[in-house]
Formats: sequence, C-alpha cells, structure tokens
Amino acid sequence: MKAASIAITLLAVAFVFLLPHFGLIAFPFYYVIPVLLFIWLYLTISNETFADIGFSFGSFQWKAVVTGLVTAVILFLFMEYIFFPFLNKIAHVRPANLSDFKNIRHHFFNYTFILIASFIVGGIYEEIVFHGFIFTRLEKILRGNHALVISFIITNLLFGIYHFQLGLSGMINATVAGCIYHFAMLKFKRNLWYAVFIHTFFDVIGLTYIYLGYW
Repeated sequence: MKAASIAITLLAVAFVFLLPHFGLIAFPFYYVIPVLLFIWLYLTISNETFADIGFSFGSFQWKAVVTGLVTAVILFLFMEYIFFPFLNKIAHVRPANLSDFKNIRHHFFNYTFILIASFIVGGIYEEIVFHGFIFTRLEKILRGNHALVISFIITNLLFGIYHFQLGLSGMINATVAGCIYHFAMLKFKRNLWYAVFIHTFFDVIGLTYIYLGYW
C-alpha cells in the first residue's frame, strides 16, 4: 500500500474512532448514521461492500444468536466473578464508572430503550466499526505473516480506549470482551454476526444488573 493510501486509511480510522466522543453531534447515538454512511462511502470507493468486512444480512445465522447468548453468559460470569476479583487482589482497580446509566435503575422504560440501543449501537454499530472496518483496514496496511495478530491486538486496544468514559476498569473490561467478540468473528469465517450477538447479550446482562440495582 502506498504512503498516500496509508495516510488516507489512517485518517478514516481516526474519523470513525473519534467522532462519537467529540460532541460534534449532540443528540445521543446520532453519530451512528454519519459514521456508517462514511464507512459505506469509503468501502464503495475502495470497490468493497459491508460483506467484505464481515457484515451482511445474507450471512445471518440463528447459530450466531445461540452461540452469542451462551458465550456472553460465560464471559460475563468469568469477568464478574473470576477476572476482576483476581485483578483486585493484585492491584486495586476502581469499579467502572456507570454514571451514564444511572437513569435505568428500576426504571423499566429507560431500561428498555437502552436495551434496544445496546443492540443497534453496542452490537451492530461498534462491531462494524471496530472488528469489521478498523480491523480490516489495519490488516491491509500491515499485511505480512503477522498482520492478523498485530491488527487484532491494535483493534482491541482501540476498542478498550474507546470506552474511556467508563474508567480504567471499564476499558479493561471492554478490551478483554472485545478480544472474545473478535475471536468469535474470526473463528466463524469472519462472520460479524457472531461478534454482534455476543456483544449484545454481554451488554444486556450488564444493563440488567444495573437495572436491578446490583451495580
């Protein structure tokens, strides 16, 4: 890949990574539309489609739903009752900052709204952006024998940093969970639906904990 193409690709990655966090679009979640349109335009210019980054409605499988649910439950139990308790024995890490979700505690309407948003934004949108678009762009830049591994690591570190508003604990959680979402996508022939459903169900469990007042 030529230097100019690499620069354009990195700018594209920076755009989809930074736009949601810089308040350029004030209303919550409205950034989803311009970012997805940007990715569509970028892929079209590159003679690619969303299918080339792992996402298409034709690749949907019910197996992805079942796999997503089972994996999400196991992942959540591991993170909540094994990983973080062990981590806190080594180095005290403050709990994730969940102040953005305080309005869903014991409030069914807000809880339901956020559940829907978690599927659209957390599940579909973030998976397309990170484990679809950003990952494949990094692969194209790096190439070589280790491109997949290096791109995998960078993508999930970025995914963790992307959740900086949740604090250090939240970023660690997102990084580890992101690796699982990403691994599932790769394992199932780069089918992003597997990552989408693991991500969605993982978020749903966490949001339910908040709604019930456990967090």
